[in-house]
Amino acid sequence: MVLLNMSSCSMTKTIMALNYYNTLATLLFLLVSSYGTYAAQKQSLGASFIFGDSLVDAGNNNYLSTLSRANMTPNGIDFKASGGNPTGRFTNGRTISDIVGEELGQPNYAVPFLAPNATGKAILSGVNYASGGGGILNATGNIFVNRLGMDIQIDYFNITRKEIDKLLGKSNGRELIMKRSIFSISVGSNDFLNNYLLPLVSVGARVNQSPDAFVDEMINHFRIQLTRLYEMDARKFVVSNVGPIGCIPYQRAINQLNEDECSDLANKLAVQYNGRLKDLLAELNDNLPGANFVLANVYDLVMELITNYAKYGLRTGSSACCGFGGQSQLAGIIPCGPTSSLCSDRYKHVFWDAYHPSEAANLILAKQLLDGDNRYVSPFNVRQLSAL
Repeated sequence: MVLLNMSSCSMTKTIMALNYYNTLATLLFLLVSSYGTYAAQKQSLGASFIFGDSLVDAGNNNYLSTLSRANMTPNGIDFKASGGNPTGRFTNGRTISDIVGEELGQPNYAVPFLAPNATGKAILSGVNYASGGGGILNATGNIFVNRLGMDIQIDYFNITRKEIDKLLGKSNGRELIMKRSIFSISVGSNDFLNNYLLPLVSVGARVNQSPDAFVDEMINHFRIQLTRLYEMDARKFVVSNVGPIGCIPYQRAINQLNEDECSDLANKLAVQYNGRLKDLLAELNDNLPGANFVLANVYDLVMELITNYAKYGLRTGSSACCGFGGQSQLAGIIPCGPTSSLCSDRYKHVFWDAYHPSEAANLILAKQLLDGDNRYVSPFNVRQLSAL
C-alpha cells in the first residue's frame, strides 16, 4: 500500500509537470506567433513624405491666400477618391505620388500638412508638404503671393517628426522614419519657370545672375535642405530632376512655337541643373552614412513620352486638355478653371493644362519610376528602394 501510494503520487507529479510544460510551450508558441504576425504587419507598414511643387501638391495651397490654386473644377474630375470633385491637385486625377503610394501598399494618401485632418494617427501613413509655386529658393514663386518653399516644407516636417515621436515613442518613431518611410522630392521647375525665366522687368533672377551662378545657388541650397532631412532621420530618398520645361504648353505658347518645337533656353537650363543634381546625389550617397538617394530621371522620361506619345496609346504630346481655346496654343496660357475649355478625350493627352501632366501620363511615369531600369531611375527603382 505504501509503495502504491508513492507510485500514485509520483504519477500525479509527472502529469502535473507535463501539463505545466505543455501550457508553457503553448504560451511560447502563441507569443512567437503573435510576434511574427506583428512583425509582418509592421514590415508592411510605412509612410510617404512628399515635398515639392504643384506636380505633387495634394491640397496644401487650398489653405493659403495664393494665386496658385487648383481647388476648382474641372481639376480632379477623374479623381475617384473625391467623387470627381477638386481636391487641390493640379491635374484631372491622381498625381505621380498618389499612384506610387498606392502601388507600394500605402493604406491612405499622404495627408496635406495644412489640412485640418493632418493630425494623430493620420500622419503615420505619411504627410504631403508640396505646394504649387514652391521651389528650392525662397524667392521662387513670389508672383503667386503665397506658397510653401522647400525651407518651409522642411520646417513643417520637423513638426511632424516630433508628433510621430509623441505617438509612437522615440525608438519606434525613429524606426518608422529611417527604415520604413520614403521621402519623395519633386522640385526645381518653378525656380526656372517662376523665377529665373520671368521677364527681366519682373522679379526674375536673370537681372543679376548668370545661368551658372543661378544653378550653383540652387544646388548649394538643395544640398543644405536634403542634409536637414537626413539629420531628422530620413534615409530613403527619391529625388526628381527637372523635366523638359521648354516643351510644356505654357512655354510653347509664350514663345509662339510649333507643336514639335520646344524652348531651347528653358531646356538647356534644366539639363544644366540636372547634371549638377546627379553629382549632388552621388556626393550625398557617399558622405551620408545609411542614406539612399535615388535619382528619378523625369527629364528623359517625359521627353520620351511627349516625343513618342502614340506608342503609349496617347493622341497628343503638346496640347493642353484644359485651358482657354481647347486644343489651340492659347490653352497653354490661361489656367485651368470653371470657364476653361475641356477636351473630350483627356485620357489621350500627355498634358492636363499648361504645366501639368494628365493622370494618364502620371500612370505611365509612375510605372517607370516604380519598376523601370536605370535609364529613368537609378541606382535602383522605387520598389527596390522600398524593400531595402
